[in-house]
Amino acid sequence: MNLSLTQQLWTNCLKVIQDNIPDAAFKTWFLPIVPLSFDNKVFTIQVPSQFFYEYLEDKFADLLKTTLHREIGKDTILQYRILMENTTNTVVDYRGDAKAIAPNKASSKTATAKIPNPFQKVVADDFDSQLNSKYTFDNFFEGESNKLTRTVGETIIQNPGKTAFNPLFIHGSSGVGKTHLCHGIGNGIKELYPEKRVLYVSAHLFKIQYADAGRYNTTNDFINFYQGIDVLIIDDIHELAGIEKTQNTLFHIFNHLHQNNKQLILTSDKAPAELQGVEERLLTRFRWGLTTKIEHPDKALRLKILNNKILHDGLSIPEDVVDYIAENVTNNARDLEGVIVSIMAHSLVYNKEIDLPLARRVIGQAIKKIEAKKITVNTIESAVCDFYNIKSELIHTASRKRPIVQARQITMYLSKTYTEMSLAQIGSLIGKKNHATVLHACKIVKEQMEVDKTFRDEIAEIEKKLKS
Repeated sequence: MNLSLTQQLWTNCLKVIQDNIPDAAFKTWFLPIVPLSFDNKVFTIQVPSQFFYEYLEDKFADLLKTTLHREIGKDTILQYRILMENTTNTVVDYRGDAKAIAPNKASSKTATAKIPNPFQKVVADDFDSQLNSKYTFDNFFEGESNKLTRTVGETIIQNPGKTAFNPLFIHGSSGVGKTHLCHGIGNGIKELYPEKRVLYVSAHLFKIQYADAGRYNTTNDFINFYQGIDVLIIDDIHELAGIEKTQNTLFHIFNHLHQNNKQLILTSDKAPAELQGVEERLLTRFRWGLTTKIEHPDKALRLKILNNKILHDGLSIPEDVVDYIAENVTNNARDLEGVIVSIMAHSLVYNKEIDLPLARRVIGQAIKKIEAKKITVNTIESAVCDFYNIKSELIHTASRKRPIVQARQITMYLSKTYTEMSLAQIGSLIGKKNHATVLHACKIVKEQMEVDKTFRDEIAEIEKKLKS
């Protein structure tokens, strides 16, 4: 169906939706949607982000389904198209009716990057490594915090799969350069060995592709595709926590690649010993090669990163301001670059000279955001157990004592509210429960909050502690 007819159908839907929700909600959640196509009873819309998709599915799924059925046809299927964050412009499609996820099969005319398709044999010339050419060893600066990891990376580039560093497991907090280094290693190998199949994939996309393979009965093709890779780089492996079937498949892929001297590189926010919800046999294999941590950059490295950013962008910033930034923004490289952008923006918008007073003001605002506490399942568990004076390990037992069951349920509810983990992942980390148990816990907590003011106040107090 042509675009103008697709737009007309969506306009008809919007009129119905607008009559059923508040104006503010309509402007926020429906005006940004772009209708893309209507083919084979599938109506595809584009939304700005993963969060946007999840909010629509959580709050407006029934309204969308009813409206499409009324205006287009009872068998119409809604599909979302999302430009995934933290990837090289990868597009992923989500089926709204079953919350199914599948790699985009958009035509080559689109401006988005091609996803490696595990369901087809890939001709060598068509293989897309998903590497970002911006991230190289030339702009990955060495410091005490990353010296070992960088040196090992250079060794792997020269002889991938045939060093003692296989697998290479890199861990460290967000923004210290794990992803940059992975792309740098991948790009270096491609330059030296153009014939090798090097693939960078986030753990998030890996689990999406595996789920799709199971849905379309093409799991063998999926495994064959990954077993044909020469250098497999999986970023944020901790995102597979609690997903047993995906871990089992990765275990077999890992074994095949390692036995055939193919290079494996994995990143995580935690060391293997600290990863919860990951099978022990996988963790054992992660430790076969080298496990190395990238620390927060020291001041000398922060100065290198800042001066490179300034030189690359052709900026003019006084040395004392650069030194002040390096001294006070200590977390990671992303924060450093973000502060530079903020200072430049303030200078241009308010027509102010870049000097120390301006830098102090901008950094004072930025550090409050930088230091905002990240809420994890562990921090939630600690806060709940402290509030109710319960030993943390008790909620991981099978105890049916009322105080322990309640603390477990509240931990699950708050984890669903404040983290991006799936129900299965939350359950795996809290007493090795399944997703149905977590769903039930969330329902129980919500219902009790609606009728019990004291309980509602207790939850609010725990939330306050989490955010403080």
